[in-house]
Amino acid sequence: MKENETRDSVLAVLESRRGGYVSGEALAQELKLSRTAVWKAIEALRGKGYRIRASSRRGYCLDGDNDLLSPQGIRPFLAASAQQYAERIHCFPVLASTNRAAKEMALSGAGHGTVLLADSQTEGRGRYARAFFSPPGGLYMSLILKSGELPFEEKTLVTALAAYGVCGAVEAVCGLQPGIKWVNDILLDGKKICGILTEAVTDFESGCVDWIVVGIGMNIHAREADFPSDLRGKAASIDPGFVHSGIRNHLAGEIINRILGEGACQRKETILEEYRKRLIMLGRRGTVSLAAESFEATAVDVDGEGRLLVRKENGEIRALSYGEFRMGQPKG
Repeated sequence: MKENETRDSVLAVLESRRGGYVSGEALAQELKLSRTAVWKAIEALRGKGYRIRASSRRGYCLDGDNDLLSPQGIRPFLAASAQQYAERIHCFPVLASTNRAAKEMALSGAGHGTVLLADSQTEGRGRYARAFFSPPGGLYMSLILKSGELPFEEKTLVTALAAYGVCGAVEAVCGLQPGIKWVNDILLDGKKICGILTEAVTDFESGCVDWIVVGIGMNIHAREADFPSDLRGKAASIDPGFVHSGIRNHLAGEIINRILGEGACQRKETILEEYRKRLIMLGRRGTVSLAAESFEATAVDVDGEGRLLVRKENGEIRALSYGEFRMGQPKG
């Protein structure tokens, strides 16, 4: 077994028993390694930043607050319905953009359910090529979804599934109640904690969607002072200041469960119902901005394709599949 494979195998066992001790002898027997190989793997992991305690009587223990992303750290949080994708999870210290790397992998034949995660991005971006602040310690991930593997292929519905999935993951892991600002922002107490960028590629001959990349960028530990000045007061984090560290692998696993596991089996109506419940602009008046026009309207609902339905001042109902809705005051 190569050194990196030995290291990853030891990490997988420690992650599966995070917070508990496992003896060096048990590790050696389980992985069919020498005690020396186990010790070298432990030292290699420590060199990568993992906090591993050692006791002469009890063995090794991976501290519960380790927050380094890894496939081995995510796997224990995958539901049975998502375990088939465990071997398609790839983690990187830094990428220019997880979506860009995912699209390159998709073009090279990567399978449905391939997931890329990075500790930071140097060229993270959101909708309309806007820069996305991506410092170390956030959760930046992209999922490759192949046409035919989901019960629908409408881009707006995939975004709805991802937004609902992110909210569900944050609710399950952190006990918080975020909301969705159409079309792709997740807010907590009125501040953005996560953005979603969904990109599709269509087969030229058939006109059908070939694959979709769903990019998710979530602020985890950044404090308000860490954000650029133009984002302060507008952006927030799930866990500023590392109050509850060690949650990134758990969040990643729960998101994968909701998009690739159980989410892939849910009926469209169920997804839209859960998405609708979390939309924060319904009943609110605001400004709709499209490529060629802008107008005042009230958000009233989403339709069966995930489009936002707005009522203009003259009573006309418009179905929006793109654009922005800037909220005003609640309708009174």
